Amino acid sequence: MYLENINSPKDIKKLNIDELEVLCQEIRELMIMTVSENGGHLASNLGVVELTVAMHKVFNSPNDQLVFDVGHQCYTHKLLTGRRERFHTLRQENGIGGFTRPTESPHDIFSSGHSSTSISAAIGLAKAKALKGEKGKVVAVIGDGALTGGLAYEALNNSGNESNNLIVILNDNNMSISPNVGSMAKNLTTIRTSPKYNTFKNKVTRALAKIPKIGSQITRSITAINSKIRRRVYKSTFFEDLGFRYYGPIDGHDLDALIDALRVAKAHNHSVLLHIYTTKGRGYDFAEKDPAKFHGIGKFNINTGEPIPGGATFSSVFGEALVGFADKDSRICAVTAAMTTGTGLSAFAEKYPKRFFDVGIAEQHAVTFAGGLAKNGMVPVFAVYSTFLQRSYDQLMHDVAMQGLKVIYCIDRAGFVGSDGESHQGLFDTAYLMSVPELTVYSPTYFDELSSMLYQAIYKEKRAVAIRYPRGSEPERPEGYTYQKENYSLFGDVQADTCIVSYGREFANCYAALQSLGSVLLIKLNKIKPLDATVCEQLRHVSRIFFFEEGIKTGGVGECFAAMLAEKGIRANFTHIAVKDQFVKQAEVSSQLKKYRLDKASVISIVNGEQ
Repeated sequence: MYLENINSPKDIKKLNIDELEVLCQEIRELMIMTVSENGGHLASNLGVVELTVAMHKVFNSPNDQLVFDVGHQCYTHKLLTGRRERFHTLRQENGIGGFTRPTESPHDIFSSGHSSTSISAAIGLAKAKALKGEKGKVVAVIGDGALTGGLAYEALNNSGNESNNLIVILNDNNMSISPNVGSMAKNLTTIRTSPKYNTFKNKVTRALAKIPKIGSQITRSITAINSKIRRRVYKSTFFEDLGFRYYGPIDGHDLDALIDALRVAKAHNHSVLLHIYTTKGRGYDFAEKDPAKFHGIGKFNINTGEPIPGGATFSSVFGEALVGFADKDSRICAVTAAMTTGTGLSAFAEKYPKRFFDVGIAEQHAVTFAGGLAKNGMVPVFAVYSTFLQRSYDQLMHDVAMQGLKVIYCIDRAGFVGSDGESHQGLFDTAYLMSVPELTVYSPTYFDELSSMLYQAIYKEKRAVAIRYPRGSEPERPEGYTYQKENYSLFGDVQADTCIVSYGREFANCYAALQSLGSVLLIKLNKIKPLDATVCEQLRHVSRIFFFEEGIKTGGVGECFAAMLAEKGIRANFTHIAVKDQFVKQAEVSSQLKKYRLDKASVISIVNGEQ
């Protein structure tokens, strides 16, 4: 009724409160239907519908710049900024992204697929506006756990007094910051965010300032008294100590209260922090009852809330294996960075709560914390998505590897991840892990290999170990193949003139291609760091080597393999197929494999010299 007529934020400003309430309901209905068909981040987006509508009612995007953190809270924003008709393409190839994307719209100011970045970006945006003399506010919307990330606190510490055009909105949907929700605090918040109160206060301040000699002193005294009252009532001055004017907590589903508070914040000539509390999954009963399940979900049945069945995954197999080892070994601890369900650790958390640690969205802390566990005799296993481990490179290097500590990194979502897009592809971990001294890296292709490699990591390796595995189910395997803990495995014709080398999920595509290629040797790398130099003896008679890698080319395993061959004096013609210097856009994994010439058909064509 209303949503179909919203083509830009200007259309929001024409609607009254009752009409906006209906609009919010329409947005939720479309959002639930679309995510049920495409998958996506549902619970977090359902929680910020009113907040986003109120923001576009008050602010003038893109002159007022809105920065979402994490960017998966942006679905309502996309619907209100000219992308309603394309919303059905959400997270699809050539469709609109699941995160903010500046190339998609001028209303998407900053790309955000990882958390805790918004305040830092907003401070820079606000400072640039001030330096250029440009009008307009910069609004950072942070929440959904993002305030557990250290970068957010670095930014808060660097903001405050100097920014008169900065507004930070804390979307508190899990009460991770203990708010004062007593009646006195609520009443005071209502008064302080009232436009009438603020207009009156400003008039009184200006009038007092005009009184000769004593006016400024009276104003300072009143301000000091006001500050003391706020401190007594709110019992926390954390944000005010950092230089913000603090307002909250405010009901994030009360449009009237939100609009009033946002108007007050916009009128301020000072940096402001609005503390908004919302319900994650609001408006969809299944998501409200289980917001973790609907945080990032695949296709599901709207009527039952149940995901479309998909069978066992590498994540679930890892979780089961770790519980099995922990049953017999009290040293084993599990660490996650706010991804208990996604990484398969729910059963471990339930069975061994004292040995399970969810540190929040703080991967850097997770790695160093795990190092501390290891130093005092525990066996920490940090389960993390490949894309999120990127934030911990210094800790990997300095706090674990250099210390000679045994931390086990179980790296989920390695390789292409599909529709999550550029920010989430697990294509970079191999390149930076190859540079970490004394780190061992395994890359299983099949479920049983993952379990076996986890055993080796726990009981056979003496230093830090990484095990990287893809999203989803295991691929088709060679008949009769059993992993025997060897560093590499041989398939095909060992006397062939042509050799294919691969590892991880990509091996399955190479093996499938082998059946159509005739006389070819196929080498499957199981341990990709350090590379086993004995493999070179299998290649001295080979004239052509093709290395297929589901990862970034520069600095990846293929380049290290080529360097090893050169050092051993092997002069075969070497062709390296991997993702070149670029970020990979959203699409189905099968489409991504085809585009980057890593599917079965491409392997056959390349080896046959057809492309």
